[in-house]
Amino acid sequence: MVIDWKERISSNPKVLVGKPAIIGARIGVDLIFEKPGSGEPVTQILESYPNISKEDIEACLLFASEYIRDTSVFSS
Repeated sequence: MVIDWKERISSNPKVLVGKPAIIGARIGVDLIFEKPGSGEPVTQILESYPNISKEDIEACLLFASEYIRDTSVFSS
C-alpha cells in the first residue's frame, strides 16, 4: 500500500506554530523524523506515542524525503 503523506501530515498556523505535524496528533514531523536517526526503533516510537500509527511514521519519512528532494542546499 502506498501512503499519501498529504492525508496524514498538515501545516496549520494554529498547530505547533505551523510546523508540519501528524493530523490529529499534534506531533511534529521533525520529532518523528529524528527518532529513527538516533537509533530509536519504530516499535518504541509507537509505544511512546500511542495516538500515531506506523503509517503516520511512514508519512513523516515520505514528507521529509519529498521536502529534501525539492530543496536545494548550497554551501558557501
